[in-house]
Amino acid sequence: MEQLVKLVPLFPLISFAIIGLLNRKLTKIHAAIFACTGVLLSFVDSIMIFIAQLNHGPVEVKIFDWIVAGDFSASLTFLCDHLSSIFLLVITGVGFLIHIFSVGYMMEDDGFRRFFAYLNLFIFFMLLLVLGNNFLVMFIGWEGVGFCSFMLIGFWFKEEANNNAAKKAFVMNRVGDLGFLIAMCLIFVAFGTLDFTKLFSGGLLASTSVSNEMMTIITLCLFVGAMGKSAQIPLYTWLPDAMAGPTPVSALIHAATMVTAGIYMVARTNFMFNMTPATLEFVAIIGALTALLGASIGLFQNDIKKVLAYSTVSQLGLMFLALGLGAYSAAVFHVVTHAFFKALLFLGSGSVIHSMGGEQDIRKMGGLKKHMPVTYMTFLIGTIAISGIPPLAGFFSKDQILAAAFEHNKLLFVLGMIVSLMTAFYMFRLLFLTFHGSFRGTHEQEHHLHESPFTMTFPLIVLAIFSVIAGFIGFPHALGEQMGIHNWFDDFLKTSVSSVHTEAHLSTELTMMGITTALILIVIFIARSIYVGKGAIPEDEKVERKGLQKLIYNKYYVDELYNALFTRPVDKLSAFFQNFMDNKIVDGIVNGLGKTTTKGGSYVRILQSGNINAYAILFILAITLLFLIILF
Repeated sequence: MEQLVKLVPLFPLISFAIIGLLNRKLTKIHAAIFACTGVLLSFVDSIMIFIAQLNHGPVEVKIFDWIVAGDFSASLTFLCDHLSSIFLLVITGVGFLIHIFSVGYMMEDDGFRRFFAYLNLFIFFMLLLVLGNNFLVMFIGWEGVGFCSFMLIGFWFKEEANNNAAKKAFVMNRVGDLGFLIAMCLIFVAFGTLDFTKLFSGGLLASTSVSNEMMTIITLCLFVGAMGKSAQIPLYTWLPDAMAGPTPVSALIHAATMVTAGIYMVARTNFMFNMTPATLEFVAIIGALTALLGASIGLFQNDIKKVLAYSTVSQLGLMFLALGLGAYSAAVFHVVTHAFFKALLFLGSGSVIHSMGGEQDIRKMGGLKKHMPVTYMTFLIGTIAISGIPPLAGFFSKDQILAAAFEHNKLLFVLGMIVSLMTAFYMFRLLFLTFHGSFRGTHEQEHHLHESPFTMTFPLIVLAIFSVIAGFIGFPHALGEQMGIHNWFDDFLKTSVSSVHTEAHLSTELTMMGITTALILIVIFIARSIYVGKGAIPEDEKVERKGLQKLIYNKYYVDELYNALFTRPVDKLSAFFQNFMDNKIVDGIVNGLGKTTTKGGSYVRILQSGNINAYAILFILAITLLFLIILF
């Protein structure tokens, strides 16, 4: 098994090296084969590891000693347990399907080879992140996926807006990364190691007398790191702008893998968070507020990818709500189901954009159902799943989160319910405006409407199947006991995370499910009556909006607030340093030295006239001067 663990990140790294080095020497088809094969081999390897993990405990694989300096030592060591094996399957499995989709989606792009090189490098760093057995290896993977995200968001770098989106993502992630870095330093100071095995399995946390205040600071700094990667308030605004990248990038990085890195990190360090109830409460509150904010903004978005982006922000908020409640297993379960249906929705939107010739405004779509039947059916399945309608995957994972909230904090439960209802409304609004009614685009667009090729529809079908069946691995406890269905997922993860389990009675569980489902169906009926029955179309951008609608439509003016508080002051400070410090002082000193040297050289040059008589006079004067110095 140790050899299998070593090979998982190696395959995509080799693929990246081959595509990156050979580049133009490879045809597009050969580049696609290398890229897809690398991820497929990792996926097959991950399946074998998962099967082995069913009967084994954690496996620690040391590659080599990395850093040894005084009391500090760190090795490149992999830890493969039940938690990491779940993430390996998600990263490589969904990653492989997105690679297949990308072959058809990006085939006409000049940067085809570069795109697949970046994708495979990203997969490598993500695998490194979830396999690292110490904070330092995790941090290398953490920074690596951030770098790849920057490159992929700004993939079409000839457009300034894409470059700005990439820079925004990079800078905001660095804010979170600083928190993670501070946390690592404090952990080493407090415990003398960054090794997960020593910290958690070795009982070092329990045996070391570290104050509650120190543990609270450490976990808060870790959570700041998670805020950046997983787009939580206040570090969430980069994620919607990241939709500037190609749609497969949005599916892979900003729906299924990278943005869940924060969830993985908190779940991996759950023993630390369990020691700090104040931090857990803070995590739950931030998660609930982020979920509510993302869902409310999604109600008024008209860009097909922006709707899904704010939906991702909202769903990540629900995952952090679960983490804050101590329901780590529920959070990871929602990561898995969300990876399937959100990747499906993003790829479905990519199929629509591909057919529409690059158009992303849902107000200019409509009636695509008859032109794109496979895309429509799979998109419908993804919409039902994310809305939380039984028996699809999203229902089970959301139900587990809401059940945990109901047991611990009724206010957070109500917020979670509101988020679920908003999710159902904006997702079916998106579905109805895109696929139902009559076509509202140009005649040229209508003439080119077509179903996507098999390389793009095949991943949609596979993801749709998993969006239907994946929820049954985490069947509700009380109902499962009654029906003889086992909650396999919770039992599988219990060796890796100390997750709380809700002890709701069967009647309470059924009542919650019934009320939630009924309310969601009512919301869907309302959305259908508005956008299908009445044929309503969202208002044009130029129409003046008032009150709360204006506030939400403008995304609560958070970007404007950040521009006023941070961007503009930094720009002005930079201009000051450039105009005064750089141009006048630094350049003044450098230019002054240059001018002094030039001026002095012009005077000294007079002495080098080439006249023999002048040289003889200077020679006599110098001898006379030396004689006088010696004499007196």
